[in-house]
Amino acid sequence: MKVADWFLKLVVALVIITEAAAVSFIWLTPPRTSYMLQEGEPVAYQFVSIDHMSRYVLAATIAHEDQQLGTREGAFDLDDFNARVMAFLEGGKDPSGSTIPQQLAKNIYLWPDQNAFRKALEAGLAAEFSLTLSPRRILELYLNYAQFGPNLYGICAATWYYFGHAPFEMTPYEAAQLIGVLPFPNRVRRLKDGGIYLNREVDSLVWKNVKEAANVRIPGQLEGLGGWEAAVGTIGITDQAADHRAKRNNPDACSTMPESVRVTLASATQ
Repeated sequence: MKVADWFLKLVVALVIITEAAAVSFIWLTPPRTSYMLQEGEPVAYQFVSIDHMSRYVLAATIAHEDQQLGTREGAFDLDDFNARVMAFLEGGKDPSGSTIPQQLAKNIYLWPDQNAFRKALEAGLAAEFSLTLSPRRILELYLNYAQFGPNLYGICAATWYYFGHAPFEMTPYEAAQLIGVLPFPNRVRRLKDGGIYLNREVDSLVWKNVKEAANVRIPGQLEGLGGWEAAVGTIGITDQAADHRAKRNNPDACSTMPESVRVTLASATQ
């Protein structure tokens, strides 16, 4: 068999396998991702349905991370992607950043290194997610798998860890703060009595990013989108988390503090 034929069959097989995996994410939400496994146990994490996430945090995520999530065809704009490739090859600054489908593909399957091979894999996997999953489901998975602190994953664990309450109780300011954490999760710390540690001696990148996200960027971005209701409307959400209060006894509501968060908090005070 020629090398080219072998390589083509390998590529086809990988596409079929990864697309089958993407289809499975319509229904399944595995309890661990590649990023979680690489960081190692213990991991604070628990799945929460998008029905029980504050619409403020959904809107803040769309505004800050990917304003075109619900309106774009595909995982990314091709011109933006090409500009990112050229900037990477020339050693320049990333002009736009990864879209939510790209970040989701990275979190689930890949590793942190910023190299061309990983970015190419990320683009292909993200394209499969966008082809297979709705923007609503992509955002649900993203917020369940995003990292919000050292060994802290998902909006369920993050809201309980930092603020001591369920994700459906988040305020607009708390939501904006948490989304501001996303670029530097391993540098973020919790205040002893709750909240995100933002005193002057904290890491300067965390202080600047979280403060600006909560006070300037996200409010401005949401205003440009027509408000938080308009933002979540771009992915087809027109209800409120409160509309699902009758189902808050379900395991996927994150109505009580996850045991993994309780353990993490206990370890921090020892």
